[in-house]
Amino acid sequence: MKFLDTPPRFLFFTGKGGVGKTSIACATAISLARAGKKVLLVSTDPASNVGQVFGLTIGNTITDVLTVRGLSALEIDPEQAAEAYRERIIGPVRGLLPEKELASITEQLSGSCTTEIASFNEFTALLTDHDSVAGFDHVLFDTAPTGHTIRLLQLPGSWTEFLNDGKGDASCLGPLSGLDKQRSIYAAAVAALADPQRTRLVLVARAQRSPLAEIARTHTELADIGLTRQHVVINGVLPAPTGGDELAGAIYQREQAALADLPTQLAGLPLDLVELKATNMVGIAALDTLLTPNTAAAPMVPAPEVTVPQAPLSALVDELAESGHGLIMCMGKGGVGKTTLAAAIAVALARRGHQVHLTTTDPAAHLTDTLDGHLAGLQVSRIDPAEATDAYRQRVLTTKGAALDEQGRATLAEDLASPCTEEVAVFQAFSRIIHESRRKFVVVDTAPTGHTLLLLDATGSYHREIARQMGDSTNFTTPLMRLQNPEETKVLLVTLAETTPRLEAEGLQTDLQRAGIAPWAWVVNNSLAAAAPTSPLLRQRAATELPEIGAVTAAHHRFAVVPKLATDPVGVEALTAMVGAAETVPVN
Repeated sequence: MKFLDTPPRFLFFTGKGGVGKTSIACATAISLARAGKKVLLVSTDPASNVGQVFGLTIGNTITDVLTVRGLSALEIDPEQAAEAYRERIIGPVRGLLPEKELASITEQLSGSCTTEIASFNEFTALLTDHDSVAGFDHVLFDTAPTGHTIRLLQLPGSWTEFLNDGKGDASCLGPLSGLDKQRSIYAAAVAALADPQRTRLVLVARAQRSPLAEIARTHTELADIGLTRQHVVINGVLPAPTGGDELAGAIYQREQAALADLPTQLAGLPLDLVELKATNMVGIAALDTLLTPNTAAAPMVPAPEVTVPQAPLSALVDELAESGHGLIMCMGKGGVGKTTLAAAIAVALARRGHQVHLTTTDPAAHLTDTLDGHLAGLQVSRIDPAEATDAYRQRVLTTKGAALDEQGRATLAEDLASPCTEEVAVFQAFSRIIHESRRKFVVVDTAPTGHTLLLLDATGSYHREIARQMGDSTNFTTPLMRLQNPEETKVLLVTLAETTPRLEAEGLQTDLQRAGIAPWAWVVNNSLAAAAPTSPLLRQRAATELPEIGAVTAAHHRFAVVPKLATDPVGVEALTAMVGAAETVPVN
């Protein structure tokens, strides 16, 4: 593997959610450890599953992987990091300040901005604190899905510029407390990230148009902030099939065409292909095989008969359509197909004659690429963090700044330059979309799990503040209250028939229920078992899905199983076919 040739100390694995970053990172860590290196594998993903892959509990402390000599792992848990960050600020003044002031500080530190800063501090410490990683030859970062990763990697530069400009007080006073003390650490983090002798980026993708386009954008964005030493790994490539399986042949041809038409930004980068394996990448034995070619002589274990319950997506759409309006949120791990499903549901509802607004909160999503056309009654938008933040700043300057003198407006403008302003702006844009669902269908393609939970956390913080201000009054409705109302909001948890995405969806369900939000249905997407392949390799893969599908259908009374398709569901007609029969209206 080219990306393993003379590796530097720090390696980052990034790419679109669901392409196998964690599997590649874990297999790489094992490979380096087997070569006698001391290796630390770190997950910076708010929805980390490194522990699940190794079959042990890791958490926010460096933990030895006892089954692999020389390998340790660490999961940067956002909530633990945020709690420790809060305690560092509140602890010294507890008992010195009145309870009312302590409660106010705690509330300031309860939002998602605090969580991001706390996780960021943990991340930069590993890049710059030589004592904490002194015993390791290599530190590998299994990063979050692309949008979150770009934000994380840009933060050192953002904070350094923010501090150098002398900004950062009222608008995010709590989260930014003490940031000036971190100035030298952030500058060192920027230097480490930009030094190709110390850092290498591994862009992980599948042999599919969307993930390849995603890492092409990532390549450009990371190069622009100084991370130029990049490699490409294409994971899960189907070997040339034998026999006449139509699905296997279609997948193979589609993947080969994608590889032959690599985006120009990637054409000059070192490239590795990792073949699709018959088993899931869970456990040391499976991971040991990931970076090696399939052995043609190895006998294929006969796959059992595959029987999948009939649960078409059209049945869920028919039930959703009965209310005539409402908020529909597709949630789940990155890479499970939320964007495609959200688009398919929106198209199906529009074709049933409803007014539909399809939108996304995912910084890395591209709904227009998936739709590739127009449909009467269907509006498409995207909550762009940069655009939302700029609009919010202009709105505040126009309203609150109107009565201020020149110095006051300058001070307000500095407050609004805080990186935390984005959190408020995106939340407000999300709230406006929720309000629209009272008169039409609003279908939301959410960001990958960790990013979505940060948005919901901001929603909860706003609700608590409004409730505190209103006291005993019940004459108010917050966005969180709309999300909690099953008559107004339907949450669809999207997963794949694989262990890690299913467990993560279950964890997301628990988080939602803790916030008073009950998921309405589960969708198992891209199921090979439901597609009934005849290829030996794909049948083996299909057989591994059955326990996961069974776990979903046994635990949830409302679900759908969507088969893997021979062609990409791109375009209005393909998305319509993905859902099933419906009364149609003309396509523009």
